[in-house]
Amino acid sequence: MIARPRADPAAGSPFPGRPLTLFLCARVASILAYSMIAVAVGWQIYALTGSAFFLGLVGLAQFLPQFLLTLVVGFAADRFDRKTLARLCQGLEAAGALLLALGSRGGWIGSHGILAVVFLIGAARAFEGPAMQALMPRLVETPLFPRAAALSAASIEGAFIVGPALGGFLYAAGPSMVYLLAGVLTLAAVAFLSAVGGIRALPDREPIRLSAIFDGLGFIRRRPVIFGAISLDMFAVLLGGATALLPIYAKTILNVGPGGLGLLRGAPSLGAVAMSLFLARRPLRRRVGRTMFTAVIVFGLGTIGFAVSRSFALSLAMLVLLGSADVISVVIRASLVQMGTPDAMRGRVSAVNSLFIGTSNQLGQFESGLTAAWLGTVPAVWLGGVGTILVALLWMRFFPPLRNADTLEAAGPDV
Repeated sequence: MIARPRADPAAGSPFPGRPLTLFLCARVASILAYSMIAVAVGWQIYALTGSAFFLGLVGLAQFLPQFLLTLVVGFAADRFDRKTLARLCQGLEAAGALLLALGSRGGWIGSHGILAVVFLIGAARAFEGPAMQALMPRLVETPLFPRAAALSAASIEGAFIVGPALGGFLYAAGPSMVYLLAGVLTLAAVAFLSAVGGIRALPDREPIRLSAIFDGLGFIRRRPVIFGAISLDMFAVLLGGATALLPIYAKTILNVGPGGLGLLRGAPSLGAVAMSLFLARRPLRRRVGRTMFTAVIVFGLGTIGFAVSRSFALSLAMLVLLGSADVISVVIRASLVQMGTPDAMRGRVSAVNSLFIGTSNQLGQFESGLTAAWLGTVPAVWLGGVGTILVALLWMRFFPPLRNADTLEAAGPDV
């Protein structure tokens, strides 16, 4: 094990050390690149085909690899060196981005080729995600993990704010410029991750066996705190998908146009970044279960407030509020899951967690659109907020260990 000074978890600085800083830089660079590619691919596919169906295929190409490979990627993250695995995946993503740049520049890549490359990038990210999630607990001492999780949430939200805006701005010079910068950023992620040191020693790897692929599901099912936290997040996001209907609010309800839509889209992330930085300074220590449920209920109330608002300023405030509440739940859930999972299982548990989150995001958008088509936009968002609150109340009854969790170590020992 590489010797490192033990940081004081009560110290005022939110930065636990150089390894985590480099790790977060790698994560931000990778997410920036991916979000830029997503924006450019959407514009380019629609320009080539003029088809909303093809836009739907882009989302499917991004989601299918994660769905199909969940059990395999989780086992890979537990069986092989996570740092090496993540760097290899980032290298493949960089190659995909540069292939899109060359194909767009030369005019020889069409819509089907773009979808194929997007699928390959999605497959690489399916492996990268669990490896990166499972690696982070090895970079910091256990008492500092909640602070690290808050910093990670802030960096991710910031990247999702900057990435699409940067991709849209550069697209004016052509899609190849977006893809080229995305490739450079992904290579930078490889460099940052390569420089990460201070990784605590890993236990012996378990032998390869087919049944080990399914162990993550069994582990989650046997841990009510972890199962409750993951499923709560899934259903809360599934029902509270107000952001999917923001274009309708901007155009026909608030009448603020595309500029206002940009502000509405950025408001939840603004709240999330601000709250993440606060939690990095003041990490949660006690009554975390009740705090998480309270945050989910506040998220639902913010959704209801946004649904009925006709004031642009109030709508922005409600979105900031729900973004702040959401990140409290995210940080607590991530800490409970990672600190309560043995290191040998973290890859498989992280893969299942990622699938739950990805599924809820995709299905949440579909659920919001379908409900809006049936009942109208405002009732759909209002009912989503009410549904989120009901789920929180039901989960408090179904998962008493999660409701009564006092500390972030409540899910089990970190071994």
